[in-house]
Amino acid sequence: MAPSTCCRKGDGAESGCVCATQAKCSCGEKKALECTCAQAESENKIEGARCSCRARAAGACTCERSTEENKVPSGELCGCGARPVDACTCEKATDGGLLPTETDFTTKA
Repeated sequence: MAPSTCCRKGDGAESGCVCATQAKCSCGEKKALECTCAQAESENKIEGARCSCRARAAGACTCERSTEENKVPSGELCGCGARPVDACTCEKATDGGLLPTETDFTTKA
């Protein structure tokens, strides 16, 4: 089963999440969340709804799924109103935390 932070492209868990590896800074120079251009301050911190890989803001996807990801959703929306109810990726998402295999070293003393 693909993690919730995956765009679910490809067959099986071994295919990986290509959208996350393709996501780039808006200038196209660096990987998403590793921006060093003039937009770095806003590009490197994502708050609110995000695209499926959670590396870019919702509506600002830069991977090959950008056409689908950047569509304005219709129908029932999640709490933040930027994504469909069954695809919430904001802080209100029930699966928005760390994956079970991840360790948060940023809050450890």
